[in-house]
Amino acid sequence: MPKASGYKQEQREAYRQNKERNGGAQLPQKRFYRQRAHANPFSDHCLEYPAAPDQMDWAPYFPAFVDQSESNDPSKPKPLTKDIEVVDIGCGFGGLLVALAPLMPETLMLGLEIRSTVSDFVKEKILALRAQNPGGPYQNAACLRANTMKFLPNFFKRAQLSKVFICFPDPHFKNRKHKARIVSSTLNSEYAYAVRPGGIIYTITDVEALHHWMVEHLDAHPLFERISEEEQERDECVQVMRTETEEGKRLHGTKATNSWHYSGVWKTLLGDATILHRLVGGWKA
Repeated sequence: MPKASGYKQEQREAYRQNKERNGGAQLPQKRFYRQRAHANPFSDHCLEYPAAPDQMDWAPYFPAFVDQSESNDPSKPKPLTKDIEVVDIGCGFGGLLVALAPLMPETLMLGLEIRSTVSDFVKEKILALRAQNPGGPYQNAACLRANTMKFLPNFFKRAQLSKVFICFPDPHFKNRKHKARIVSSTLNSEYAYAVRPGGIIYTITDVEALHHWMVEHLDAHPLFERISEEEQERDECVQVMRTETEEGKRLHGTKATNSWHYSGVWKTLLGDATILHRLVGGWKA
């Protein structure tokens, strides 16, 4: 067993060296990026994060969107010409990002992934796609290793985001692990803070119990209102979410139908009067 483990490590190292020699246009191969299925969000992962959103330097992630007209003050982050609007929480291997980027070429989108090896894979995949399409798509997509449960408000200011995707999150089946679920009363308030009025939150899972949990908690929040099934079917992003994520591809690959996908879509409410009405109606956290 140790011999096999050492052999795989040698294979991964040889792959990385060969990739460096051949340049950045080669798409990464998933089998050389060993990863765990999930990571503990309560562990100390030694992550770097800004004290506030305006202190984050996004220029290395979106070089094509750096505002060149601004003065070059080395003590301040280089500003972008526009803000990030779309976030994929727990982006996995980046299937959704890669599919959405060409559909929304002028919208900046970011994948957040806590697992280091997986986030490295997505970063290299995006860089390779940019190299293969110079001046074309994928300049608007990037990946950041981050712990959403702890640091979301450190990266995004109030009402900045237009879309948030939560695709096939860790179910955390045991009752004592439910506090680690990415949808909860506390985290939903952070999403409501970051998503602009009229913005959308998308969820999808293949675990029915988790779907009911997410529906219950998002329905209970006064700042979210669920979108009807008819409206969902007309949303192109819903179709992409069902078919282009890694888990979505796996389910379709096993001849699964959409009945295997438990999805939900919510919008943030417009107007203080509507919110006040729901609060007075007896919302409980």
